[in-house]
Amino acid sequence: MKNNSRFFLHRLTLLAGLASWPLLAQDATPTPDSPPSIDELLPLPVEEPGEQPAAQAPLAPAAQPRVQLSESFAINLVNRLVERGVLTQADAQDMINLAKADAAAAAQEREALFTAAQTAAEAPPASDDEVRVTYIPEVVKDEMRSQIKTELLREAETKKWLTPQYELPHWVSTFHPHAEFRVRYESITFPGGNSNTGAFPNFNAINTGPAYDETGVLFAPQLNTDQDRQRARLLLRFGAELDLDDNFTLGIRLGTGDTNSPVSGNQSFGYANQTPGGAAQQQGGQFSKYAIWLDRAFLRWEPVESISISVGRFDNPFFSTTAIYSDDLGFDGLVLSAHHEVYEGIEPFLVIGTFPIFNSDLHVASNQPAKFESKDKWLNAAQIGVDWKISKDWNLKLATAYYDFRNVEGELSSPYIPRNIEDPGDTDHTRPTFAQKGNTYRRLRRIIADATNNNGTINQFQYYGLATPFRVHSITGRLDYNGYEPVQVSLLGEYLRNTAFDAAGLEEFAVNNRGGGGAFDGGDTAYYFNLRVGKPLMEKRGDWNAYIGYRHVESDAVIDGFNDQDFGGGGTNMKGYTLGAAIALSQRVQIGLRYFSASQIAGPQFKSDIIQLDLSAKF
Repeated sequence: MKNNSRFFLHRLTLLAGLASWPLLAQDATPTPDSPPSIDELLPLPVEEPGEQPAAQAPLAPAAQPRVQLSESFAINLVNRLVERGVLTQADAQDMINLAKADAAAAAQEREALFTAAQTAAEAPPASDDEVRVTYIPEVVKDEMRSQIKTELLREAETKKWLTPQYELPHWVSTFHPHAEFRVRYESITFPGGNSNTGAFPNFNAINTGPAYDETGVLFAPQLNTDQDRQRARLLLRFGAELDLDDNFTLGIRLGTGDTNSPVSGNQSFGYANQTPGGAAQQQGGQFSKYAIWLDRAFLRWEPVESISISVGRFDNPFFSTTAIYSDDLGFDGLVLSAHHEVYEGIEPFLVIGTFPIFNSDLHVASNQPAKFESKDKWLNAAQIGVDWKISKDWNLKLATAYYDFRNVEGELSSPYIPRNIEDPGDTDHTRPTFAQKGNTYRRLRRIIADATNNNGTINQFQYYGLATPFRVHSITGRLDYNGYEPVQVSLLGEYLRNTAFDAAGLEEFAVNNRGGGGAFDGGDTAYYFNLRVGKPLMEKRGDWNAYIGYRHVESDAVIDGFNDQDFGGGGTNMKGYTLGAAIALSQRVQIGLRYFSASQIAGPQFKSDIIQLDLSAKF
C-alpha cells in the first residue's frame, strides 16, 4: 500500500511541478544561457538518497509549527500533505528526491534543444541549393495553403475519395444545359408618304400559298406600309451540349416562333397565323399554346484543339454581320473550322462548308404522272482571315469570304397552259420557300395564250422566283480598343457585293424594284458599320453598352430571306440607322432598348421606324 501511494504521489508531484513552471517564469524568467537550477526549484533542504530521516514524533494539530514556505508549487504541496498527515516526512523526502531528479533531467533536455536550435540558426547553408527560412510572411502562408488545398482536391477527385455512396451517372457531369428567355415590346410606325396602292407585293405569302392570278380582280397579298402596330413578343430557347468520348460533342436546342422562319424565334402574344384569305390557323391566339421547333441539332468533333468539324444544324460558323446573315440563322450541313497561332499574337483562321438550302420533293410534281427534274439549292462557302493582337490594347480581326449560292435563282418553266390554280409548272419548285422583302423577282411560269384562257386575259396563275443568281464576296473586320478597361470600344464593318448580278439582264423581266419611268433600279452592293462602347460581356449588375450603326443594303446584294429580320422589317433594299443600349440588372438578366430608322433604296417610298424594348435572361 505504501509503495502504491508513493507511486501516485510521485506522479502527482511531477504534474504539479510542470504546472508550476509558468508561475516561476512570471517571477524570474530563466534565459536559455542560465537555466534555473534544481536547488532554485526545490529550496528545502534535501537529504541524499540512502540516508535515514530522523524519527519525528507526530505533532498535535494545535502544536504544529508553521510550514516552511517555498516559491515552488510542488514543494508547498508536499509540505501541506505532511502537515495534514497524508504523508510521513520520510515519504515526503523521497518524493522530493524523485522530483529533483526529474526536474534536472527536464532542464538538461531543454538546454540541449536550445543549444541545437542556436547552432542551426548560426550555421551557413549546407550547399548553394539549400535555403534556410526563419520567417514566412502571412501572404506566402496563404498561397501555400491554397496550393496544398488545390492539390488535395485534385488528388481526391482523381482517386474518388469524395465519391458519394450513390454516384451519379458519368454523363451527368458532361451535360451542359443552356437557356434563353426574352420578352419584347415592339412599336412599328410608318411616316407619311409611303405608297399603299399595291406597289409592295408580299412574295413570300404568294409563293407559300395558292398561285396568284395576275388577271384577277383581287390584289396580290401586300406588305403593310401605312398602319402603325404594337405587339408584345416572347422568345424561349432551351438546349444542351453533351460531351461524348474522344472529343465528340452532341448539341440540341428547341425554341419558339410564330412560324418556322429561319431568321426569328419570336412568338407574338395572341398572334394567329392567317392564310391570304384571312382564315385563322391553329397557331396562337385566344390563349392558345405556342409551337416549339427544332432549332439546333449537331455533332461536333475536335480531333485537336485548333480544328473542329460539325455536321447537322448549328450556329453561323462565319465571321459576318447581320447585313448578310441574321443572328438567329441556323446553318444546315457540314463545316470545317481551323485556326492556329503562327506567331505571338497572330492567329490565322479558315472556315469551309457546304450547306443544303432546299431539296426538292421526291415526288415533284405530286399530281403529275411524269415527274419534274429536281432543282436542289446549295450554299458552298469559304472564309479565310486573321485574328491579330496588335498590342496590349488593340486587336484586329479581318476576313474575306466567298458565298456561292447554287440554283437559288428562279427558272422559267416549259410552255404550258394551267388548267386550274393547282396545275403546276415544271419550275415552280425553284421559287424560294421563305423570303422577307427586297430581292428582285421574276415570273416562273411560261403560260401559253389560247382560247382556254381567252388569249392570256384570264387564268394567269403565277409564282415568282429570284431574278438573279447570288455569288457574294465579302470583307469583314472588327477593331477593338481596350485602353479604357473594363470599357471596350469596338468598330465592326462589312462590305458585300453580289458578283453574279446583271442589272441590264434584269431590265427585261424584273417585276419589282423599278423606279421612275418603270426602269429597273436595283443594286448589288451592301455595306455595314457599327460602333459599340461598353462592356463586351454583361457579367454583373450595372454593366452596360451602347452602340450606333449605319447600313446600306441594295436589293440584290444578298438573299433577303437570310439577313436581319428587324431592320426595316427585314430583308434588303433598305438603308438607315440603328441606335441601342443595354444594362445588366444582374449577372444573367438585362434590359435593352433599340431604335431602327430605315427607308427603301429603289422603287416607291417605304419608310419605317421601329422601337424594341427587351427584358432578357439566359444561362
